[in-house]
Amino acid sequence: MVAWNLVFQTPTTLPRKYLQRYSNQLFVNPVSACKLESISRNLTSLQACCVPRAVLYSSGPKTQNFQHCFEKSNDGFLLCEGVKVEEVMKVAEQSPFYLYSKPQITRNVEAYKEALEGLDSIIGFPIQANDNLKILEHLQKLGVVRFLVSGNELELALHARFDPTRCVLNGNGKILEDLVLAAQVGVFVNIDSEFDLENNVATARIAGKKVNVLLRINLDVDPQVHPYVATGNKNSKFGIRNEKLQWFLDSVKEHPKELKLVGVHCHLGSTITKVDIFRDAAGLMLNYIDQILDQGFEIDYLNIGGGLGIDYYHTGAVLPTPRDLIDAVSNLTSFFILKFRPGGLSFPYPKQGISF
Repeated sequence: MVAWNLVFQTPTTLPRKYLQRYSNQLFVNPVSACKLESISRNLTSLQACCVPRAVLYSSGPKTQNFQHCFEKSNDGFLLCEGVKVEEVMKVAEQSPFYLYSKPQITRNVEAYKEALEGLDSIIGFPIQANDNLKILEHLQKLGVVRFLVSGNELELALHARFDPTRCVLNGNGKILEDLVLAAQVGVFVNIDSEFDLENNVATARIAGKKVNVLLRINLDVDPQVHPYVATGNKNSKFGIRNEKLQWFLDSVKEHPKELKLVGVHCHLGSTITKVDIFRDAAGLMLNYIDQILDQGFEIDYLNIGGGLGIDYYHTGAVLPTPRDLIDAVSNLTSFFILKFRPGGLSFPYPKQGISF
């Protein structure tokens, strides 16, 4: 008989301050007792958020192949990592629920790590894509950094034991309170607009800390995705337009005690199916970096954000892998490191970030 256990993420496992802030979102339904029954493979079910969520994992061999955890058995059952979902339902005792595969998450991250091998790089995951605490803790152990859009997400990242100096606060909806918390703990901030820059100056003074900032540049690149998830074209509400860039550079120069420009950032969109879009974006970003360096700034980080699409409609389409993505931009980003950071100097943070 295979030993296994069912671990719940209950309200009592979180600090009081965290519970007060997140109780409505995370713990609408009480956690009920679960009956322990043997299942064919070692698994742990983790329950959180307003409907149950489960994370399935096994102690099978580690693989870096980019593969999917769900499949259909010959006798018609839906399987996750070889376990019948029907069996998971028996121990969850509540439905509907979300089922996640821990090995799948690991494989996804390892696929990017393998593709990025030999490059100074980071892999970032936006916390708004999935705020399940147990999944965040697993990603933290895998070395993934956090991309945040609010103070609430920053507090959640801190609770999951992410190093705040390896987190990035992004988005055009950052409020003063969020920025103060970010400044206090050393989070990097992507500046998205004029008032965003002014707020960062104010919060740096409140916190008594200099803020490391990146400029989010709107490249006006068509990612060829649904307009609702396109973030890098000229009609998008995100990022700095080319004609405004000089104003931001001048403003950073005017506030040397509050701001330190350490990099540039762009985000193209989600569900992207053509890696050439990333390559074109990287080339444009290098041109901007050249302009910025000419004005005496030192740029340590190039952050290119966006997400690869999957076969949503099960048409059998051949879609790019993490390896395809990195191969498309690696020559350009390696050129960036060699040209602007000669001699192989080490820095406290990598020079290239790919967020997914």
